[in-house]
Amino acid sequence: MIKYGTKMVEHQTMESFICDKCKKTISDDMGLQEAYSIRFTGGFNSVFGDMNHIGCDLCQNCLYKLIGDFCVYNADE
Repeated sequence: MIKYGTKMVEHQTMESFICDKCKKTISDDMGLQEAYSIRFTGGFNSVFGDMNHIGCDLCQNCLYKLIGDFCVYNADE
C-alpha cells in the first residue's frame, strides 16, 4: 500500500536582474523571462583562459545589440 502526503518545499525564485552591460534592473515578470545568463568554462588555449569560469547577465536589448546581426531565426537545433 502507498500512502501519500503533502510537503511544503521552499525554493529560490529570481526577484530582480541587473544587466552587466547597461546596468538596468529588471524586476517585472515579463522582463525576467527575457533575461539571459551566459555561463561557461574556458577550455585549453581559450582566449578566456584555461579553466576560467566566465559569466555574463544581459537584458534582451543588450543581447540583441551584441549578437543580433549574427542570429539565424527559426534555425534547426
